[in-house]
Amino acid sequence: MRALVIADGVVPDRAGMDRAWPGWRDGVDLIVAADGGALGARALGLEPSLVVGDGDSLGQDGLALLRRAGIRIDLSPADKDESDTELAIRACLTRGAAAITVVGGFGGRLDHALANIWLLALPGLAGCDASLLDETTRVTLIRADPSETPVRRLLPGRAGDIVSLVPLGPVDGVTTESLRYPLRDERLLVGPSRGLSNVRERDIAAVTIRHGLLLIVESPATL
Repeated sequence: MRALVIADGVVPDRAGMDRAWPGWRDGVDLIVAADGGALGARALGLEPSLVVGDGDSLGQDGLALLRRAGIRIDLSPADKDESDTELAIRACLTRGAAAITVVGGFGGRLDHALANIWLLALPGLAGCDASLLDETTRVTLIRADPSETPVRRLLPGRAGDIVSLVPLGPVDGVTTESLRYPLRDERLLVGPSRGLSNVRERDIAAVTIRHGLLLIVESPATL
């Protein structure tokens, strides 16, 4: 099952999304909005089937409007350990989602944007095709355990697009294919910008790692 999470950040332009990532909303079975992301969903022409969070961004009027539309709302206390976006992701996982795309996870407060990106490292997302997306950026995560075989990830896209490799902690055995600036069984560390602004040489590139958590940040070259 493929799920779409609409977070309460800056809502991307739908036409820009269609240009940058054709097919980004095809085959979606479940749409979950994180609190005020319900308003963002409507701006994108989408109707959430579930809204989660504490409701502070929607207010009583917004919640009442959603209830009148027959949309299910799972309210949580304002004092909680999880962000509304995390609750939305967990709701998708509970319902069996094998692929989750988060839209509206960027913009606004920097700490929220960083936390949304870090959610890709949730243990529950291991084995799930998860990404954060707007009209300028796609972020995914490769994870590998040293006790297992190296993980190779295909990166389909357009030749000329930008691909940055950002480690979340030390990442060992990084090897790239069809990227302009090759890495061959190298180590990437937090701090140095070694993996920044590579370029896809062919429509399908690939990255392999032996151990660690590696963010893949892709941007259309037209930017």
